Amino acid sequence: MLQRIQTVYLLVVTLSGVVLPFYVNLWANASGELVFAKDTIPVSIAFYITAALAIGAIFLFKNRKNQFVANRLNIILNLILLGFFVYRSLNLSGESNISEKGIGMLIPVFSIVFLTLANRAIKKDEDLVKSVDRLR
Repeated sequence: MLQRIQTVYLLVVTLSGVVLPFYVNLWANASGELVFAKDTIPVSIAFYITAALAIGAIFLFKNRKNQFVANRLNIILNLILLGFFVYRSLNLSGESNISEKGIGMLIPVFSIVFLTLANRAIKKDEDLVKSVDRLR
């Protein structure tokens, strides 16, 4: 069913993967130029894959187990992306006049939170269906 709460969570993940990285800067380099996801091709591809997996998971509503697995894969991808951002931020200098870390590095964290909430709702639906089957 498309009208479940996990659909809303997955739509938030989709929007945060498609829209936010291109309006929120990831970091600023030493010359002061803001770096967005569109400036680094692998990062933008990772955000697009995250959004595509979330959209795909929305349409797997008939098979909740596959939807759960797709969300887990999406969480793993976001953890890899978060690891890249942590590595990148540790390599950036901490001085404010040389480089600056952007708020866009937190997008994978928000995506992971919403994907976890979606998985929790999917698990709740699966448990409800199992309990109804037991009563028959």
